[in-house]
Amino acid sequence: MAYLTLFLTAFAAATLLPAYSEVLLGTLVTQGYSLWWLWVWATAGNTLGSVVNGVIGRQVDRFKNKRWFPVTETQLDKARERFNRYGQWSLLLGWLPLGGDALTLVGGIMRVPWLNFIVLVAIGKGARYAFVLWLVMEAAGVPSESVPSP
Repeated sequence: MAYLTLFLTAFAAATLLPAYSEVLLGTLVTQGYSLWWLWVWATAGNTLGSVVNGVIGRQVDRFKNKRWFPVTETQLDKARERFNRYGQWSLLLGWLPLGGDALTLVGGIMRVPWLNFIVLVAIGKGARYAFVLWLVMEAAGVPSESVPSP
């Protein structure tokens, strides 16, 4: 149940919902859960949440001229311009706390091919969760030889 909760929390954290998976991840590490499975489920949930942002981004053109739409055409053009400057490689930064969700949204707007989108986002998210796990282990004093293998 803990892994499912982590997956759902990581999923929500990658969307525009206010959620933070790092606290739960740290708690589960200190409770002795497998670091490998924590990393897998957190990365999978967070990557899938970013895919939701990409799907939403692909729908933007349908709504951009609606009065209620929160982004102006000028703002969309600026986002496209910035994204084009760095290309789809910028999706490796989809893990950033500020702007990462927007990058994955713009990746959808720019219609980055799904395989490229998922691989680049997963690499970035996976690296971030590996770093968070390392930080938690260091802070909690968990010796690396006690880390269970997959």
